[in-house]
Amino acid sequence: MNSVEKKTIRVAILDLYEGQANQGMRCLRDLLTQYGEETQTELLFHEFDVRLQLAIPDLSYDFYISSGGPGSPLESEGSPWENAYFDWINQVLAYNNNPANATKKNIFFICHSFQLACRFFNVGKVCKRHSTAFGVFPIHLLPDGKEDIVLEGLKDPFYSVDSRDYQVIEPNHQLIHEMGGSILAIEKDRPHVPLERAVMSIRFNQYMIGTQFHPEADATGMSLHLQTAEKKKTVIENHGLAKWQSMIDNLNDPDKIMFTYAHILPNFFNCSIGINIEA
Repeated sequence: MNSVEKKTIRVAILDLYEGQANQGMRCLRDLLTQYGEETQTELLFHEFDVRLQLAIPDLSYDFYISSGGPGSPLESEGSPWENAYFDWINQVLAYNNNPANATKKNIFFICHSFQLACRFFNVGKVCKRHSTAFGVFPIHLLPDGKEDIVLEGLKDPFYSVDSRDYQVIEPNHQLIHEMGGSILAIEKDRPHVPLERAVMSIRFNQYMIGTQFHPEADATGMSLHLQTAEKKKTVIENHGLAKWQSMIDNLNDPDKIMFTYAHILPNFFNCSIGINIEA
């Protein structure tokens, strides 16, 4: 890691939480801080409030993470903040497609951002689910997912935190292929349920990847959060005691959330930093 030690890595986090209380931003800060300490990397990150302040990062950052967020990924169509957000994606695409730019910019889209990216690239149907997905769920790797560097080391299935009312279905396989992308993972396969399985991860192109789930969710922090009186009451009222208990149990299982947390985003960081250093 000697070459990494000599280079300051600048990361932009695009905050799509619209000012609402959340665990996602804390988890991302913790992950980046831990990664910097473990790899002895001088890693600086800045946050941009996209939805409330229309804050968008410039192209000076080494890589980007775009967070989850509340609300509908459909109702923001045409809004000033979404227009600015989509313009930013176009700027990064243009930068990466310019052969004069030897270094490239990687983006990781999480949950709400993933749904927006699917709309931006028009790679699938974004729609409301029949019921809210909330809990720790198995996610199945597709053949391309088993070969992708960001998902390297994961088991099949692997487990992650899922919290959403919307989904991406009916993927446009031909367009994804033409973009240089691939579908990496889907929801738990349930042949007896007459509903199409949602897409859970897509590589949009060589430098842009996203997940419908929350790979940043950390077991310890999430477990403590769920055990606060207020959050426990809310989860039980909305999903039942059994769901709350199952989440606590799954968060404490080292082969589930902790395993996912230790692999996906750290793999993405390694890949993003490696691209810039090699160039």
